[in-house]
Amino acid sequence: MPLEVDARGLPCPQPVILTRNAMREAEEVITLVSAQDQVANVRRLAEKAGWRVHVEARGEAFAIHITKPQAAPQAQLTPAESAPSPAPGRRVVVISSDRMGRGEDELGLILMRSFLYALGEVEPVPQTMIFFNTGVKLTAEGSPVLEELAALQARGVEILVCGTCLDYFGLKDRVQVGTISNMYTIAETLLAAGHTITV
Repeated sequence: MPLEVDARGLPCPQPVILTRNAMREAEEVITLVSAQDQVANVRRLAEKAGWRVHVEARGEAFAIHITKPQAAPQAQLTPAESAPSPAPGRRVVVISSDRMGRGEDELGLILMRSFLYALGEVEPVPQTMIFFNTGVKLTAEGSPVLEELAALQARGVEILVCGTCLDYFGLKDRVQVGTISNMYTIAETLLAAGHTITV
């Protein structure tokens, strides 16, 4: 019988963490969540561990059925296996504001746009960019740097956008670039980074 996790209404990253813990105890898990971005976050966790995933609507919620493959014992999620492997050369850029530096807002936006453009021109580009706090505004509709971010994404840069921050600013349905993520994935990415730059 599957182990059921009721994560409806819980904030990020609790649905992911509760699901991870359940995967350590059972070979079949059903996680209930309230929003599509939570579905995506739990799905990424399970698929990364090699588990099969099936999602269905259940009333106003989503039921994520997660099953451990019979022929893949190495896919079991143990604490050691769930920890990220250090990648000495992995470069992560963290954007915590929609402006660069402190002082004049207009100048800060000019600098941020210039920085993101330059980031797309230098070698090597970062593997991952993380946007949180007011930095998430740069990934949403109306942002003056969408073209620069789309160019970086086209070059293979992974763009993670904090879902809690998007909720706070009411921007979750206006994201134009990147993947809506959660604090568990963000923490995991930062811990696996070889080089981290915070702007």
